[in-house]
Amino acid sequence: MTDSSATVRPDRRAELAAGLAQVRSRVDDACAQAGRDRAEVTMIAVTKTYPASDVLALAGLGVTDMGENRDQEAAGKAAEVAAAGVRPRWHFIGQLQRNKARSVVRYADVVHSVDSVRLARALATATVDRQTPLDVLVQVSIDGDAARGGALPDSADPGAGLQPVAEAVADASGLRLVGLMAVAPLGWEPERAFARLAEVADAFRAVHPGAAALSAGMSGDFEIAIRYGATHVRVGSALLGMRPTLR
Repeated sequence: MTDSSATVRPDRRAELAAGLAQVRSRVDDACAQAGRDRAEVTMIAVTKTYPASDVLALAGLGVTDMGENRDQEAAGKAAEVAAAGVRPRWHFIGQLQRNKARSVVRYADVVHSVDSVRLARALATATVDRQTPLDVLVQVSIDGDAARGGALPDSADPGAGLQPVAEAVADASGLRLVGLMAVAPLGWEPERAFARLAEVADAFRAVHPGAAALSAGMSGDFEIAIRYGATHVRVGSALLGMRPTLR
């Protein structure tokens, strides 16, 4: 790659290596305290607002999973990283508009934020030309506030209830239902949020036993999420440092 924007500075690589060592140690300790196998937990490096050079540095340090939440930024970054000969597993973790589905399926391996039947159908239509199914997690609303995103766990709403959304994903040939994702609600203590999520996940797996992935927890609370069964934790600032201002 000749573009200097993707050149990894030695000092930045050292910063990322130090952050990665600390995060890995925290994940190791959390798994040990929860009595869980470390191999059960995947760390997703949330690289939104960070340059492609950081993705390349993290990949060089052994990080295989990267997360982005805005298609406008992620599409170009994924292309730049691919041009450098690196192909991490890309997770789209932000709220997704249906008109972005066709773009997202070109680079994402996993979408964490499907919360409506209409979005599931848009992704299914967009995956027609994919060689492999798109892994999908249904985003669940822990507090029932649909305005913040997430399917409603206790609702039979045919468009936004958790089970109708999950069934729309499971029934689509181009999609593979792999589990649930949630964000702790504003004002909730992590313990309360992830305990509630664990209850929802248990009930969900009774209906969809093959969808065991649970994406929960961020830099400040992922240890608690691991205690309550998270299989994927989304780590940004603890790994990459203070986030640049969005433009």
